[in-house]
Amino acid sequence: MDIQEKGKRIIKEFELLQDWPERYKYIIKLGSKLAPLAEEEKVDDNLVKGCQSQVWLTAKQEEDKLIFEADSDAAITKGLVALMVRFYSGESPETIINTQPFFIDEIGMAKHLSPTRANGLASMVKQMKIYAMAFNTKKKLS
Repeated sequence: MDIQEKGKRIIKEFELLQDWPERYKYIIKLGSKLAPLAEEEKVDDNLVKGCQSQVWLTAKQEEDKLIFEADSDAAITKGLVALMVRFYSGESPETIINTQPFFIDEIGMAKHLSPTRANGLASMVKQMKIYAMAFNTKKKLS
């Protein structure tokens, strides 16, 4: 499944939910299914800057794809990062760099997040793209 299909699947899932309280419950449920990050990964270097809650994000390369792992100390934030991990994980650095998470606007999420959560979500996306740029640069140099 390519990244466009992943985004469309997320949109379809949210369309099945009646209202935003139900969507928030779904986001929290997604977060609860996210595998916890190992304690040794919960270090300052892995903290996403710009999030009100603590969000840890790591990336590793498997072949030519990036695999993201994340965790948070807040339920909704953990759900948001779980969505972003689902969207970007398993994609090439180039795809991550060149693809915006279009589903956020399509499902109306941007309008339903507090300004601090919206900033945190933007910071998560930015950090994932920074990881992708770093891996992309490393690949070009080797």
